[in-house]
Amino acid sequence: MTGPRTERFALAVDLGTGGPKIGLVSLTGSISWSDHVALGTRLLPGGGVVQDAAQWWEVVADATRRAMSSGVVRPEQVVAVSCTGQWASTVPVAEDGLPVGDCVMWMDGRGAPHTRRAVGGPVAGYAPLALWRWVRHTGGAPSTSGVDPIGHMLHLEHDQPDVAERARWYMEPVDYLSMRFTGVAAASHASMTAAWLTDNRRPDLLRYDGALVRRAGVPAEKLPPLVPTGSVVGEVRAEIADQLGLAPGVAVVTGTPDLHSAAMGSGAVLDYQTHLAISTTSWISCPVPMKKTDVVHQIASVPGLRPGRYLVADNHDTGGLCLQWLRDNVIAPPDGLLETSADAFAPSFDALTALAGSVPAGSGDVLFTPWLAGERSPVDDRHARGGFHNVSLATTRAHLVRAVLEGVAYNSRWLHDAVERFVKRRLDPVRVIGGGAMSDLWCQIHADILGRTIERVAEPLHANLRGAAMFAAVALGEVDLEEIAGLVPVDRHFEPDASRTATYDRLYAEFPKLYRSQKPMFARLNRAGRTTPPSRPY
Repeated sequence: MTGPRTERFALAVDLGTGGPKIGLVSLTGSISWSDHVALGTRLLPGGGVVQDAAQWWEVVADATRRAMSSGVVRPEQVVAVSCTGQWASTVPVAEDGLPVGDCVMWMDGRGAPHTRRAVGGPVAGYAPLALWRWVRHTGGAPSTSGVDPIGHMLHLEHDQPDVAERARWYMEPVDYLSMRFTGVAAASHASMTAAWLTDNRRPDLLRYDGALVRRAGVPAEKLPPLVPTGSVVGEVRAEIADQLGLAPGVAVVTGTPDLHSAAMGSGAVLDYQTHLAISTTSWISCPVPMKKTDVVHQIASVPGLRPGRYLVADNHDTGGLCLQWLRDNVIAPPDGLLETSADAFAPSFDALTALAGSVPAGSGDVLFTPWLAGERSPVDDRHARGGFHNVSLATTRAHLVRAVLEGVAYNSRWLHDAVERFVKRRLDPVRVIGGGAMSDLWCQIHADILGRTIERVAEPLHANLRGAAMFAAVALGEVDLEEIAGLVPVDRHFEPDASRTATYDRLYAEFPKLYRSQKPMFARLNRAGRTTPPSRPY
């Protein structure tokens, strides 16, 4: 490779649940071209949730051709491909890398009966010995709700035998995309985290845990071979490079979950450096040196950015999605009530946050609980649901919008407190990424409610694209991990405002109490049938 690393690029692919983002990103993290293509999800009877993996590739290939024809970079400047995005989903793949069925998504619970037969029992729904072995070896356990790769594989094997017969591999989405580029079937401890089939006490051991594979009842021969996280899988095949406008010899690095690329893209890559995502979902994570699991609060450390290190994993399944829900389902739904089309009167997110800024902190003592799709961390309750509380005749639309912003931040504080107990130290400052981080007001609300300095990285919406490119740069030896923080610019710091501390502390004190008091009601109302897809398990 020749030329400075600032003039060499990775083709970065961020495969979100809503569709892929594609970018041309320098090896030092500068984004020169990007695009996002929205894709739909199909809901099937019996809890099925699927996407068309072949369509993913068509979209990625088309976007790559557009990127290369834009003239932003020359073909010889693109030296790597790096894929990141959704995980805990399963693509059945033939020997040639083509999908032989739909991707079974992380929300798909059709495998639940098979998982329960394999690992079910009397201790929190698990057989005691199985649960002990899984947590000890991996840090987690397969979900008895079927919403993870073990459930997916068992569903395909037992319920879709025609697909199973054609499937040579069961692959994570990021590994499937990497195989479309290279023709090589490969996975890593990081990409296979949610399968709970690797011994994560020793991420350097590139093999699956035979005892766990046998207990799960999944076909060992269909698990893709393991390679080190952040290594080169192979080169883009000559015919694919020609079709996409890439030069020969482009390296393809291992695919990574969005948690890992988010850490890279935030610059928080060394032990205990913390990042917070305000995306469709939300989480708080930091690298740690140890494998550890908090079963009660659903927090675990999973194989991390490099061998021998780990990342804290947890999740709120609705973060920034709450504001979108408010706009699209409450403020401006396309239900025909108004004569004007929804698109004509639906306010922008900037307009909504400006409206929220017109009322004081505390939203007139209105509280919003953001558990619209259940909760996972720091409590595991798929029956939990959201709501507005303490609404009065004096409550305005501005109060409701601000209450949503504050409710998401109260939930972040609830999780942040649990993560600090998990790592046994204060985590401050906190880097923030995701679409929600584009709002100054939302960043300031997080700083005030968490009582921590919030550092917003530049272009927070594209942090995962940046992180994917930086994974490639580290894999190629062009960037050291210790350099990453200095390469990710912070565009603004938000310090906690002491004048709002008393208001937020008073309201936050009620927040966990609302969950505890309403938990029995959630169970009574939602036990009979799930009205929203279940969350991904840890």
